[in-house]
Amino acid sequence: MSAQKSGKTAEQLLQETSAWWSTDIIDIHPGKIGIRGYPVQDLIGAVRFPDMIWLMLRGELPGRAQSALLEAALVASVDHGPQAPSIAISRMAVTCGLPLNGAMASAINALDDVHGGAGQQCMEIYHQVAGLTGAGTALDDAVETVLDAYVAEHGKIIPGFGHRFHPTDPRTPKLLQLVEDARSAGTIAGDYARIGMAVEEALARRTGKRIPMNIDGVTAVIFSELGFAAELGRGLFILSRAVGILAHAWEQRTQGGRIKGPMPPSVPYTYTGSPERRLPPEEA
Repeated sequence: MSAQKSGKTAEQLLQETSAWWSTDIIDIHPGKIGIRGYPVQDLIGAVRFPDMIWLMLRGELPGRAQSALLEAALVASVDHGPQAPSIAISRMAVTCGLPLNGAMASAINALDDVHGGAGQQCMEIYHQVAGLTGAGTALDDAVETVLDAYVAEHGKIIPGFGHRFHPTDPRTPKLLQLVEDARSAGTIAGDYARIGMAVEEALARRTGKRIPMNIDGVTAVIFSELGFAAELGRGLFILSRAVGILAHAWEQRTQGGRIKGPMPPSVPYTYTGSPERRLPPEEA
């Protein structure tokens, strides 16, 4: 549409076009790249990658202790072996001829509510509990209220607790110790750590057995303690798991292989359909 037909001057159209996308994140001009106000050349070599993640998402640089705790959570989640569906997808995609970017995209697309969403879901539970305790509800009562509501809507599986492979997730104790160290140092308040442990205790009361916090539960504690919104929990997990996805895709590329499915041809699947049958003579 021309300026005459729109009823606007060329200058007004230019201003409207410039305002179409607005961002507080980056300012780019010829010879200049500013990220959240910092010249990129000042950031290069001066901040670590977790600092950059924090800066991009939050607008400010973290303290050294905050960055270290975020980094620990990201390191802990990079990989969980080829049996993890997203990792398996990346390897199968490579054997089907996809380049690394295609293999990574295919794998990341599988990180949704069921596989990859538990951390965000657990953060939502923690934040709901925090909202109730902030309004004066006792911690145990708040946990029971939130768990009742979650089970009523989603079923008995509570994200962030229990593991299909590990009786006790080996990553959890170390991360919880780092959380406690950060609390003792005043880096975090420890409120979400208390909520996480209270949820674990509530699940033990409800089921009669211990269902320990897993990697999703403890990283949900860390991300919440560091002030990240629950919806960012999944994105942070994807940033971490993308490293493992890339490593496995590259390993598969170097190993070779062609059109590898989820199991070798020598291992049969289970057919549950109709027995062999024939068409009626008139149709045959």
